Amino acid sequence: MELDDRKLRILKAVIQNYLETGEPVGSRTISKYTDLKLSSATIRNEMADLEELGYIIQPHTSAGRIPTDKGYRLYVDDMMNQKAEELSTREAEVADREKEVESMKDMLSEKVDRVEELLQNVAKVLAKDTNYATMITSPQVKGNKLKFVQLSFLDEDKLLAVIVMEGNLIRNKVIRIQDTLSQEDLLKLNILLNTSLNGLTLEQMSIAMVKTMENQAGEHVGLIKDVLEAIVDTIRNADDLKIYTSGATNIFKYPELSDSNKASELIYTLEEKQSLTGLVSEESDEASNQGIQVYIGNETPIDTMKDCSVVTATYELQDGMKGTIGIIGPKRMDYEKVVGTLQTIRTQLDGMLKKT
Repeated sequence: MELDDRKLRILKAVIQNYLETGEPVGSRTISKYTDLKLSSATIRNEMADLEELGYIIQPHTSAGRIPTDKGYRLYVDDMMNQKAEELSTREAEVADREKEVESMKDMLSEKVDRVEELLQNVAKVLAKDTNYATMITSPQVKGNKLKFVQLSFLDEDKLLAVIVMEGNLIRNKVIRIQDTLSQEDLLKLNILLNTSLNGLTLEQMSIAMVKTMENQAGEHVGLIKDVLEAIVDTIRNADDLKIYTSGATNIFKYPELSDSNKASELIYTLEEKQSLTGLVSEESDEASNQGIQVYIGNETPIDTMKDCSVVTATYELQDGMKGTIGIIGPKRMDYEKVVGTLQTIRTQLDGMLKKT
């Protein structure tokens, strides 16, 4: 059943009041909270209809009402539809939002030497900005390509191999030298490696190509084998999904999530991280949700988060590399702020990861 305008406005008022207070909402509160100019009796009747339709419930006799998952879903869908309609005419709103997250931009603009450090920073800043738990995954692409490799001396018997992949994902590997190696030899090996391997995926590095490189390396064939092994390990490890989390203890700020058993299970999920792969976004309809997914209660694909709401956003880099940012909080989270924050941060993150 589609709600008429009056019921919809009362439902929104109930949800917005509950988001702010965390307390059941009564008809008298709604009569003061809105400009409907309706009596408490009329509002009570409308709230009774909303309860019968499954949008709100009365947790205790003589108490006010609180939203159900169905109520939250209608509220969030309506909010997302409005955001989509306003997207082309909200320059002033965007400017205000940019000012609101200025401190976040400053924190993220700090110099970072690795993508992992930047992602950890993002998780921390989001947790601080929203007061919820947060997660972010490393960017991934099927068939990661080698971008660059640089060998340099650490000392007489050690080399440092700096291996750079798509998205500027960087790994360092220390390699022991068995034979004497000059600066000229090192230069030739760097040229050989980059000429032969740049822009290739692991699958494209054929046995024949490796044999050719080993022949060209001459007396340094053992070193080339060690470097190639390091490159293979690095690309394989880069394809493993990495998840960074922050703000797990923020859940204790919300009484509905602070039950000892539920809280401990939720914190374990955030610390253990493996289960969080269920939140990694699949291909999403950018036109309808701007890359944002909202899971409410039982919609959440993780059992320990059935009492939570989770909002995720997909960020995308060049060459099809994608990752997921997620915010986990109570069902009465500030959806508008969370969605706005994710829309802002995913745009900033795209630019910052390309510069890292």
